[in-house]
Amino acid sequence: MESNYRVVYDKFWQDIKKRDPKEITAARALSYSSYTRQFVVMFFNEEYIVDSEKETICRKADGYVPDVVATIIILNYLAYAQPLPESAPNWVSIKEIPGGMIFYSAFHKTAISVLIEAFGHQPSRLMTAARSLGGQAGPFGDASVVFRAFPEIPLCVIVWQGDEEVRANATILYDPSIELMLRSAISIDLGIYLAGQLKRLAVAHYD
Repeated sequence: MESNYRVVYDKFWQDIKKRDPKEITAARALSYSSYTRQFVVMFFNEEYIVDSEKETICRKADGYVPDVVATIIILNYLAYAQPLPESAPNWVSIKEIPGGMIFYSAFHKTAISVLIEAFGHQPSRLMTAARSLGGQAGPFGDASVVFRAFPEIPLCVIVWQGDEEVRANATILYDPSIELMLRSAISIDLGIYLAGQLKRLAVAHYD
């Protein structure tokens, strides 16, 4: 594990351990068993078991251990759990999330460019790749899909098809409330993770 991830990883585990599980379950759409002392978290249409005593995360269905980026995202979701104010659903770009502009160049390279490469000339592939992640068709662009990274955290991936005259394009939109649930850098990681998963699923399906 890279050293910067290790610091964040350790801090999130400690933050979770310091909290009363009831505080977390009151603020998040997840469950906690006082018998097993484990949380069950829904992440992209899959249940994950989070054991704060053993400091482990695994997929409930098959015991799969998520990669370090997914692990950090799940831990941040738990560690930052707090009641959310009511607000109307909305979509904003990463540039509009506090701190997002700082990371935009890297975000474009590691998320947007990945989506353009995978789907920019065949947008119809996006929905096929998105199904296993629980994606639902959206109303934007030549193809768009709305995901629930967590029950309270929607993301929307949009693709515009390119041709000989117009460049393909893509974007990832967030609900503004994400700034109250994840650190800015982790929100960036979430978009990068989603783009990578979609590309992986597209390659697996069509190659």
